[in-house]
Amino acid sequence: MRVSVNDEAREVAPGTTLAQFIAGMKLGGLRVAVERNFNIVPREQYDATTLEEGDRIEVVTFVGGG
Repeated sequence: MRVSVNDEAREVAPGTTLAQFIAGMKLGGLRVAVERNFNIVPREQYDATTLEEGDRIEVVTFVGGG
């Protein structure tokens, strides 16, 4: 199944949750914000959000500093 992640086409297995996808990107331990089809997905919904064909995902990581 094909989804767009930060404007790049990616193949994911059917039934993949957002939590599984983020873990597969090696972002599981980082603070991230995720938008799915132009809507912010709250972190507590990552496990319950299943990716679908054609989804547009934007992932932003936070970097601290000063």
